Amino acid sequence: MIEYTIREIKTEEIPLLKNFLYEAIFQRDENNLAPFDIIQKPELSVYIDDFGKPDDYCLVAEVNGKIVGAVWTRILAGDVKGFGNTDNRTPEFAISLYKEFRNKGIGTKLMLNMLQLLKDKGYIQTSLAVQKDNYAVKMYKSVGFEIVEELTEEYLMICKLN
Repeated sequence: MIEYTIREIKTEEIPLLKNFLYEAIFQRDENNLAPFDIIQKPELSVYIDDFGKPDDYCLVAEVNGKIVGAVWTRILAGDVKGFGNTDNRTPEFAISLYKEFRNKGIGTKLMLNMLQLLKDKGYIQTSLAVQKDNYAVKMYKSVGFEIVEELTEEYLMICKLN
């Protein structure tokens, strides 16, 4: 069992979201990874650009003083919308952990803590988009997300918070 703490991100740690955004990209071929600068594409950078606005929330998982995972939400309803956008009132999830910390329950705990935070803040629902063959689909379902739309390669999922 790995010891970890979950807490809100500190302002000076926000640049770490670049790493976690890259880690959040589902890459099927471990031998042919996308270049790191893919996160500069507008449809990806929208998840972290100018993070810290109202409706931006981020929790991190820390192990031995090192941040090993992050879950963050923001409302992505501007000119460039998030992949899981449903409307301009629903925060969209992004989550990732460094590979060596996956499948240890940390991601589930991050998700549950963020769902509670959003509920406490008065949000009605939250959303995410996930590739159909991503192993995380099972975890998202286990914390309360339901598939509301099936796209060509992705599911749009919503979790009701009330």
